[in-house]
Amino acid sequence: MVRKEEDIKLNDGSLLPLVEEFYTIQGEGFHTGKAAYFIRIGGCDVGCSWCDTKFSWDPSLHPLVPVEQIIRNASAYPAAAVVVTGGEPLMNDMGPLTGGLHAEGIKTFLETSGAYPLSGEWDWICLSPKKNSPPTGDIHKYADELKVIISSVEDFDWAAEHAAFVRDDCHLFLQPEWSVSKTMIPLIVEFVKEHPAWNISLQAHKYMRIP
Repeated sequence: MVRKEEDIKLNDGSLLPLVEEFYTIQGEGFHTGKAAYFIRIGGCDVGCSWCDTKFSWDPSLHPLVPVEQIIRNASAYPAAAVVVTGGEPLMNDMGPLTGGLHAEGIKTFLETSGAYPLSGEWDWICLSPKKNSPPTGDIHKYADELKVIISSVEDFDWAAEHAAFVRDDCHLFLQPEWSVSKTMIPLIVEFVKEHPAWNISLQAHKYMRIP
């Protein structure tokens, strides 16, 4: 019975499967180089073979933590900016977390594949669509940033396909998949030179050897 009650709270967002939380420097996309508190939420069934956070996929492996505690932890740091990532955060209701963070004057940034319906109140949404489980609903129109992972030449077409659905002011990024970055970076460079609406994201945190 206790597990059932926890599942209900998990679904309503009052408890979240917390994989890890840490204060660091954003290493990807538009906000690269800025300090932020990262909250990694467990649970993902998108199943990217190259995912570097597979440890987050099974939510049952991670403690269910009250959102009030997560908010208190984030409030202890000076950046007043929280990046919610996963896993796939939108497998949970993000309303209680984002509402509580905003009440503390903290800006909210979402990293999502868009595979689940959008919930929560966000100051910035980074949409990173995956072929295994494409975005659902109308999330493209809410995306402030489109970040497409390039692991093969076919991914350039995937990027162009999704760029057609975002707003004109949405920032476009191509990011090489880390394990094949030496092969993909020259191709991305040439693509961006030919299509200058796109920018390059390089996972700077891995070069800096920080979380």
